[in-house]
Amino acid sequence: MRNPLAALVLLGWLLGWAGAALAQGPGPSPGPEAPAGPAPEAGSLPDTTAPETAPQAAPAEPFIPSLPEALSGVPGTWDLSRDGSTRRCVMTLTRESGDAGRRLRFPAGCRKALPILNAVAGWLFTDGVVRLVDKNVRPVLLFARRPDQRSLLAHAESGEAYSLVPLQIVAMRPPDPVAEEAARQAEEADAAARASASRAPSAADPDPVLAAGPAAASASPGPAPGIYALDRYREKDVCRLELGAVAAAQAPVRILAGCHDGGLEVFDPVSWRFEAGRLTLNAKRGHTVNLVPTGDGGWRRDPETGTTFVLRRVEP
Repeated sequence: MRNPLAALVLLGWLLGWAGAALAQGPGPSPGPEAPAGPAPEAGSLPDTTAPETAPQAAPAEPFIPSLPEALSGVPGTWDLSRDGSTRRCVMTLTRESGDAGRRLRFPAGCRKALPILNAVAGWLFTDGVVRLVDKNVRPVLLFARRPDQRSLLAHAESGEAYSLVPLQIVAMRPPDPVAEEAARQAEEADAAARASASRAPSAADPDPVLAAGPAAASASPGPAPGIYALDRYREKDVCRLELGAVAAAQAPVRILAGCHDGGLEVFDPVSWRFEAGRLTLNAKRGHTVNLVPTGDGGWRRDPETGTTFVLRRVEP
C-alpha cells in the first residue's frame, strides 16, 4: 500500500462508525405486510357478481279485528283498567240476563282496585259498543272504539279515563260455519219481525182497532190508553208513562214528571202501537222496545232483551 498512514485513518473511522451504530440499537422493524392476492391471469375478466343482500323481513301479518261487532260476540273475559295507573280488573261478561241488562262477574278485590265498579250492576251492548250500567240501567261507563280498533275507551263523570280490552271473547274464536248460519237466520228473522212491527197500515190493510171503531178498541186485547207505571226487578213505580189515545198508526207517549228511571229517560219514547199481540214503544231516535202481555193486565219486555221492564196500568 502506497500510503499506510491514510489506510490506518480510514480504518479507524470505519470502526468508530460501526460502534456508534451498535450503541443506538436496532431500528424499528417494518410491520408485516398483508399478503398480496394472486395476480389476475392474463385475459381474465373482472368479477362482476353482485354482493349478497340481507334477507327481506317477512311481511306484517294482516290486522285481525278483536272487538265484537254484535251482541253475540261480547261474552267472555275483558280487562278493565284506569288509564295512567296500574289499577286493573279482569272481568267476565256473561250471556245471562240480570236485573240490569246482562250479568258480569269479577273478583271482590276489583272493587277496591277500581272503586267505580261499586256502582256497576250489569252490561249492555248498544250502538256497537259495550256499556257498564248501574242497577237502574243508567250508564256508568259508556265506551267507544279507539281508532286502533283493539280496545274501548270511556270517561267517568270524574274525568278519569278507562280502557276495556278483550282478552278471550266469543268474537275472537275461529269462525264456526254452522253457528254463523244459525246466527244469520236468527238475524234475518228478527229483522223481518221488526219490519212487520213497524209497517204502517195501508188503506187495503187498515188497523183492525181503528176500523172497528171505539167500541171494538175497548174490547181489544191491546193496552188501553191511560197511565202506566214502570216496574223494575225489585223497584216498583220508578217512572210513569201516559199512553195517548189511538188516533193514527202511532199513538203518542209521554213521560210524566217525577220519573226516576234513567234508562227510560235516555230511551225517550214518543209513540206506541199495538200489533200482532205486541205493544211497541218507539223512541225519538228510532229505537223500539217490544212488550208482551203478562196475563194480569201488565206488559213485560221481551225476555231476549234481558232487562226487567214491566208496565202496569194505574189510576191517575
